[in-house]
This record gives sequence, structure tokens and C-alpha cells, in this order.
Amino acid sequence: MTYDHELTLIGQGAYEEDEIGNQIPTETQTALLCSLRSIGRNEFYNAAVAGLRPELTFIIHSYEYSGEQVLLFEGQRYRVIRTYATGIEELELVCERVAADG
Repeated sequence: MTYDHELTLIGQGAYEEDEIGNQIPTETQTALLCSLRSIGRNEFYNAAVAGLRPELTFIIHSYEYSGEQVLLFEGQRYRVIRTYATGIEELELVCERVAADG
């Protein structure tokens, strides 16, 4: 398997205060290489029944993942729907695109 695409995992870091004292979470970003796989027909339709819209599957090394639920790929944010360990070192992240309004 070749890891010839780059994605950025977005996690939640520490909290900072704004000018009026509100706690605002900061984002941590971790860039890593991945392999890309499309969603299978069965998985797409089964997920649609549950109201999910999977678009891409990213394969990464499992030791690079710390439970982040959002990632950035080619300028677009994706939300992790599910993870699946495919071996000792590989992890699949099945993701759906995040709408522009959130």
C-alpha cells in the first residue's frame, strides 16, 4: 500500500480565553501521509439508511491516530464516521464531508 496523499488530523487542544473571558478551544493539527480508498456500494447505501453520507476512506498508520474526529484533506473538512483496524499497523478512517455551515 502506498501512502501518497497527505491529510491533516484536527484535534482539540487546550482552551484559551477571549477578550471577555470565554473559554475557546484551540485546534491542534497533525499532518500525515495516507492512502485513499473509495466507499463501497453496500457501505454507502447501508450508511445512508442511518443518515450518514460516507465519501472517502483514508488508510493511515494506527499509531498516528489519537481519536481525532475531524480531518482536513485537499482543503475540505471531513468528519470521521467510523474507524476500522485492518491489520497491526493500519487503520481505516471512513469519513463524510462536513457541510460549509458546520
